Amino acid sequence: MKIDGHKRVSIRNVKPQIDCGKYPIKRIINEEIKVEADIFGDGHDKVDAVLLYRERKKGRGKDKKWQEQPMEFEGNDHWSSTFSLTNTGVFEYTIESWVDHFATWQDGLKKKAAANQDLKTELLIGAELMEETLSRASAPHKKKLKEWIALLKNEEHEKRAVSEVLSDTATRVMYEARDRNRAYPYERVLEVRVERKKALFSAWYEFFPRSASPEKGRHGTFKDCENILPEVSKMGFDVIYFPPIHPIGRSHRKGLNNATEAKEGDPGSPWAIGAKEGGHKAIHPELGSMEDFTQLVSRAKEMDIEIALDFAIQCAPDHPYVKEHPQWFKWRPDGTVQYAENPPKKYQDVLPVNFETEDWENLWEELKSIVEFWIEKGINIFRVDNPHTKTFPFWEWCIREINSKYEGIIFLAEAFTRPRVMEELAKIGFNQSYTYFTWRNTKEEFIKYLTELTKTEVREYYRPNFWPNTPDILPISLENKEEPSFIIRLILAATMSSNYGLYGPVFEFGLNEAYPGKEEYVHSEKYQIYQWDWHRNTRIKEMISILNRIRKENAALQTTWNIEFCDTDNDQIICYSKIDQEETNKLIIAVNLDPNHTQSGWVKVPLKRLKIEDHDSYSVKDLLTGASYIWQNEWNYVELHPKAVPAHILKIETKKPIS
Repeated sequence: MKIDGHKRVSIRNVKPQIDCGKYPIKRIINEEIKVEADIFGDGHDKVDAVLLYRERKKGRGKDKKWQEQPMEFEGNDHWSSTFSLTNTGVFEYTIESWVDHFATWQDGLKKKAAANQDLKTELLIGAELMEETLSRASAPHKKKLKEWIALLKNEEHEKRAVSEVLSDTATRVMYEARDRNRAYPYERVLEVRVERKKALFSAWYEFFPRSASPEKGRHGTFKDCENILPEVSKMGFDVIYFPPIHPIGRSHRKGLNNATEAKEGDPGSPWAIGAKEGGHKAIHPELGSMEDFTQLVSRAKEMDIEIALDFAIQCAPDHPYVKEHPQWFKWRPDGTVQYAENPPKKYQDVLPVNFETEDWENLWEELKSIVEFWIEKGINIFRVDNPHTKTFPFWEWCIREINSKYEGIIFLAEAFTRPRVMEELAKIGFNQSYTYFTWRNTKEEFIKYLTELTKTEVREYYRPNFWPNTPDILPISLENKEEPSFIIRLILAATMSSNYGLYGPVFEFGLNEAYPGKEEYVHSEKYQIYQWDWHRNTRIKEMISILNRIRKENAALQTTWNIEFCDTDNDQIICYSKIDQEETNKLIIAVNLDPNHTQSGWVKVPLKRLKIEDHDSYSVKDLLTGASYIWQNEWNYVELHPKAVPAHILKIETKKPIS
């Protein structure tokens, strides 16, 4: 081990970093990064530190030059510095620290001057420190340093000399001309991946394209989907997610309600991918042509909507891969291929890919090529089905390879599984993740879960996407429930998390019939084609439109990380505040968690956080109803009616403090 005997500083507990810097933290454009560390030296000499950051080279390009900014001392050897980045890509950051002999001397000089001690020798020491700096100083600073050196050596101007060398100007000049060879870097260079805004702020709407037809009994097409775009746009969504659009296998096809045998005309599950018409790079023939699809993608973009595709790594028994690459699947002793199982469930229509195949390199390349194929067709967002059942090294490699070639690709991990597994997927590259929000119901559960997501290390890599329902899940919170339950879950999802989504139109229609004994929809759309009245208006649909408009107009709702819970005296009322990064958009949200009864109580407003502690009264406007109220001091009364509007989204409007 090489030892530098001059090193006297220690840099410890640097945050943020993930697994000792193994993975990059995540941010979006202009989102702040606060870097913190414990920095200290031996003895009583003062130390100083800078934060360094730069854009990492792309391909064979050169790394950009390090930019630096001072770190601020917060007390007890703790330092911090905050910065943000204005373009996407991978950036590096680290810390550099040194013993600051000039600052140490300044501190001693100040104390000795205050004690009226003899300063002659002390001033000569200062002159020596400045002389040693001359060779590194810029021309304008060199001139100033020579003036100070002369002043320090002139006993007749001691008072003026002390004043000048203790000035901020002298501190800055000496800081900029410090000996960089005696500044020591942190042992690691850390990374941050800066992504486009939609990675953090998005509203997803899922529907089945095959159910887009206005005519009963007819398979929907991409052209039918074009007619639905205005309705989705009117509701305010910016991502439309399609379940798999590929040919559906016929062998062992599932029937209605997941029946093991399909009847004539049963369409099968879209997740049973592959038939004689093709596999993952083909389109179900009844949906239309590739030209129809790319036109739909283009029309959606005109409405500021992106189409997200499902990436499900599994095959129907008659997928071309099964014949062309049998080595990519598991074969049982009886000569049959192993289908997917989750005992007691059996999925005979789906074959999992064998990631332990000896031919894994060709398998990986082919799977990556599927993503690239659809990117070339205009797709930049992928919802990945059950990524936790595939190997982590594959995802880490695949996502890294995609990111090195394409800009702005977003992967959403659909993994309802163990916490550590979900976290690992986020660390290795998934931009957004499904969550346990679907199963959190009480005030205590929400506070505990959101605190875990936003106030721990998890915040640095795990971006939650809250879904009240999915085609697979009709949760207890909605099962056989009425309209207020849907609106409450909608408000919670849309205001707690900056990424949220829902499965429609069953959500806005308030469909709530569960399969007996399961958290699943009866007559699931996964196994049959529906014909919906897409223009039908409901109160839930109206609330969706209002909420998405509020989200777009209020920056405080465009991030998940700023949630702070407020005290209430009623456990059926949850209250939280949200403030944007610039601290100009300030919201208080109170939600009635009881869909059946009016709940009232007092909520405690965080006056200091909202920077209205100097007001004995202030104005708040309810963005849901347009009503305005005058609130006073910390504790204020709310009364929330579930069948009217079960929540307040209150915007702080007061600017003028009390006189």
